[in-house]
Amino acid sequence: MAEAKGLSKPVKLKSELSDFLGASELPRTEITKKLWDYIKANKLQTKTENGAAENAGKYIVADAKLLTIFKNTNSVSKSGKTTDLRNLQEGQTINMMQMAAVVGANIE
Repeated sequence: MAEAKGLSKPVKLKSELSDFLGASELPRTEITKKLWDYIKANKLQTKTENGAAENAGKYIVADAKLLTIFKNTNSVSKSGKTTDLRNLQEGQTINMMQMAAVVGANIE
């Protein structure tokens, strides 16, 4: 059996994400899937930036549980875009395109 590589290779989770997902290691694909499952189950999407949760749209509303994960995020992408969510407050939103930065900031 071939060793998992790339996005399928299990990675070690930082404590907040580990507590949230109930696992210490998961592949990035599974981390993202479980986060989206939580977001959809709790209707934490909105169509407008910092809008009320309405279960659809490209923005994710930070509830208390997601906030513990989002606040670990302070990174710069290869293209130079900064994603700094350290001062995010409950009820504020992030763009769904920032989820890769959130996952990256919460793994070791």
